[in-house]
Amino acid sequence: MQTVDVLVVGAGLAGLSTARLLARRELNVMVVDRRRSLSAGIRTTGIFVRRTLDDFDLPDHLLGPGVRDVLLYPPSRRSPIRLTSDRDEFRVADMAAVSEHARRAAESAGARVLLGVRYAGTSAGVVRLEGAEPVAARFVVGADGARSRVARDLGLDVNRRFLVGAEIVHPVAPGGGVPAFHCVLDPRVAPGYLGWVVDDGRHAHVGVAGDPGAMRAGVRHLLDAFAADAPGRSAPAGPVERRGGPIPVGGVLRRLACPSGLLVGDAAGAVSPLTAGGLDPCLRMSELAAAVVAGFLRTGDEGVLGRYDGAALRARFRGRLLLRRVFAGVRSPLAAEAAVAALRGRAGRAVAARILFGDGSFPEIEPRPTTRKPLPG
Repeated sequence: MQTVDVLVVGAGLAGLSTARLLARRELNVMVVDRRRSLSAGIRTTGIFVRRTLDDFDLPDHLLGPGVRDVLLYPPSRRSPIRLTSDRDEFRVADMAAVSEHARRAAESAGARVLLGVRYAGTSAGVVRLEGAEPVAARFVVGADGARSRVARDLGLDVNRRFLVGAEIVHPVAPGGGVPAFHCVLDPRVAPGYLGWVVDDGRHAHVGVAGDPGAMRAGVRHLLDAFAADAPGRSAPAGPVERRGGPIPVGGVLRRLACPSGLLVGDAAGAVSPLTAGGLDPCLRMSELAAAVVAGFLRTGDEGVLGRYDGAALRARFRGRLLLRRVFAGVRSPLAAEAAVAALRGRAGRAVAARILFGDGSFPEIEPRPTTRKPLPG
């Protein structure tokens, strides 16, 4: 039986980033993922916000052009509100390529990444795997998604509030104009959230997300209906990809760590309750998680795990959780029209710009260094 310091379950961006940082601390790290290819199972558009672009050295060649314009449409799709920033606010990534890049960086740091290996449970430090021999692990990091089995096995908190999202990816014609982020507030197609179209320079990503209980027509049906005449979508050839899955929006979970392991990424609820963005928090929490795990394994002091305190982070989410409930309460087209109309004035536009362009989509976890840390490699 192999013995490792840390077994990371899940080779998404959160898991691979945590593994890379732990391996750099000279820990023996193994990553397992049930997928045989990291290009499989991509569930969402990789939208990186300005704050992430500022703080992390992302692979520029895998990012689309900067997006500065957001157009917010009411259900009627007439007279959208245009918000324009003087800086690049969003860039859309090729997430399959970003994941592969992160894998190579983790392996370069010394972590072993095993694909096609399914986590089957843990007990008394022994992790059962399907597709590989059991592993004796001093610590387990659960990066296995919104419905984490690791969380249940370790007796940690689990996500209970979700949106369900679905997307279609289409090619776009070269030279199609300046990319923009088109957002439609319409409870008929995205109850409790938005429909959107965003361009990465090569593809248009068309998506909807909403409360699963309200999506009675089925998420795929709603997506197809929205995509048929979604604003900002050119007339492309057939879709090159469909994807989707659950998005946890209940905020960071309270109990994230125990002496046997901890959670990162979607498994930890590290997604903004308001914007449903998860890439920025997954990178920030991975940094903290790696520091905490390394400190705990080095000292054996369980008090170190107290730094990874979900309850403290949740306290900083109160405003976002309240706005999530308000957003979820917009359930009629008339209410959505009125909500967009309220944003047309100076005060409303300032609020919208603060939400879309502000630095507060996810609270700061720890003070960051003055120089950016490369991710990955």
